[in-house]
Amino acid sequence: MPDFTARRTMMVDTQVRPSDVTKFPIIDAMLRIPREVFTPERLIEAAYMGNNIDLGGGRVLLEPRTFAKMLDALEVGNRDLVLDIACGTGYSAAVLAQIAQGVVAVEEDTVLAAEAQAALSATGCDTVVLHTGPLTNGAPDYAPYDAMILQGGVEQFPDALTDQLREGGRAACLFVEGSLGVVRIGVKQQGRIAWRDEFNAGAPVLPGFERDHAFSL
Repeated sequence: MPDFTARRTMMVDTQVRPSDVTKFPIIDAMLRIPREVFTPERLIEAAYMGNNIDLGGGRVLLEPRTFAKMLDALEVGNRDLVLDIACGTGYSAAVLAQIAQGVVAVEEDTVLAAEAQAALSATGCDTVVLHTGPLTNGAPDYAPYDAMILQGGVEQFPDALTDQLREGGRAACLFVEGSLGVVRIGVKQQGRIAWRDEFNAGAPVLPGFERDHAFSL
């Protein structure tokens, strides 16, 4: 049996800390949550590698560096209610549950949602509410949210999610523009989100988050 505890420590020491992520709650959460439990069994050897893990259907488990830097820039606190969009197998929600007051995780793929629920239960993450439904719809029943994070790329950010973010709330999102990707942090001000660039990263565009391409004659 591989020593996943040692691999988890190495992940933090070689991928997370060198990326200028030093906040104790993030480091502690990523050392605490067993990423291998949230990795499909066929890919378990890749659980702690520095790459996105392909979950199929254009979905990924974000690489540790990207996810950690998004959390760092989002500045999640222990009083925050966080909306985690496209939680996949649930790893992101499990880490967030160690940091935030509460997490609402949204997944539309029923197979991934079932895997997420099993893994979250196995790791005792009882502050996570798993909501199954379209990613672009979010989870309005629990809004407003103090913070949002999306586990994949987007070309456009849906108005429905903007509406669920409280005034002054923050969002972390990986915008894909052609072959380039940049993580941006947004703050909701007067009903709109103002975005700022943070760092470059890559991930497939989530279903439903593609840009509408207008046709002209």
